[in-house]
Amino acid sequence: MISQWCKDRGIELSDPVLLVNEDGITESDRDHFLSLLKKMSSTFPEQKEAAKELRMLTKRMPSFRALFSESTHAIPQLLSPLSEGKFEDGIHPELQEDVITTLLNLSIHDNNKKLVAETPMVIPLLMEALQSGTIQTRSNAAAALFTLSALDSNKALIGKSGALKPLIALLDEGHPLAMKDVASAIFNLCITHENKARAVRDRAVKTILKKIANCVHVDELLAILAMLSSHPKAVEEMGELGGVSCLLHVIRETNCGRNKENCIAILHTICLNDRTKWREIREEENAYGTITELAQNGTSRAKRKASGILDRLNRAVNLTHTA
Repeated sequence: MISQWCKDRGIELSDPVLLVNEDGITESDRDHFLSLLKKMSSTFPEQKEAAKELRMLTKRMPSFRALFSESTHAIPQLLSPLSEGKFEDGIHPELQEDVITTLLNLSIHDNNKKLVAETPMVIPLLMEALQSGTIQTRSNAAAALFTLSALDSNKALIGKSGALKPLIALLDEGHPLAMKDVASAIFNLCITHENKARAVRDRAVKTILKKIANCVHVDELLAILAMLSSHPKAVEEMGELGGVSCLLHVIRETNCGRNKENCIAILHTICLNDRTKWREIREEENAYGTITELAQNGTSRAKRKASGILDRLNRAVNLTHTA
């Protein structure tokens, strides 16, 4: 998943050029790296120049990403221009974008993920970047959280820090450039039960249903919704917010088997937990035969879930007639 994401962004995962040692790092590289970090605590023009070069080098040369794991001071030095009270007029947008993007680039390196996330100022600065700066900065902050959340320990740390709330707010805002990175970060984080609960609390269900209804990134958002459907409060909210009609509409209109499967799996969970929605589903079935069609022609999992819903509906009808 991350390797494809890197390809889409033109970020190198391996370095075919530097063959000087095991990591492809020369002493000249190391000296240049240290001089750039030193500039990050210097004058504003030098900070801008150094940040831009670090952004470029960590994108093109994996060996430069590896250098950040050699010292616990390197990441704080990189982030020093973004620390509180640095500029009277606030953080310069271009400088912020370069620093956050550099942080994203070095987070791709597996040996950096734990170090980056556990550096105290990183997650708060990423959360701040989700809410301010250029849209590229905000998107790259979401992408950094996505790459860092590959580690389970980081999922917990990011969730506890409150990062889901600004991620969901950015998803709700709906800027096309940021949507995919935001959805990817939310999906990864919600793999853990604790983060599912946080996402539900931060109104993820309402935001996601609204986007799906507007046909925005339906594939990614249905996958998140299916994951959240293991949380009772999320299922309750889906029922209250018109989720049944929304999901039935997607099943009718989409040609994507995976999307149909996610929709019917969510509907099956709703059926198990809320009998009041059976009537709406039965009316849909009587009008369009949506569930029967899926029970006959869906994926193997979709067929099972659709058949399960039909069994429940039929038993309810039989009980009514018997009574």
